[in-house]
Amino acid sequence: MKKFLVICGFVIAFFVLTVPSTMAQCAMCRGSVESSMGNGRNNVGVGLNTGIVYLFMMPYLLVAVIGYMWYRHSKKAQQERQFVSARVQQALHHK
Repeated sequence: MKKFLVICGFVIAFFVLTVPSTMAQCAMCRGSVESSMGNGRNNVGVGLNTGIVYLFMMPYLLVAVIGYMWYRHSKKAQQERQFVSARVQQALHHK
């Protein structure tokens, strides 16, 4: 499971490091940016790009958080099973 977390970390790092290539825009966003740049405002494009990257990353972050929580829960359940098994073994050997 540690390998899974490392792979998830690499995937997230890859997407974060390739942000300039993910700054693509849909046709409506592009039209909005072009019209606002024609009016002399350049900050609209930066805001739209940030919003696009934010929307792009949220599903991956959500899956990573759910995966981590599942991993932590399964690890805790496994430790409890091992504890119970050890107690049963101990009780059987003392008879």
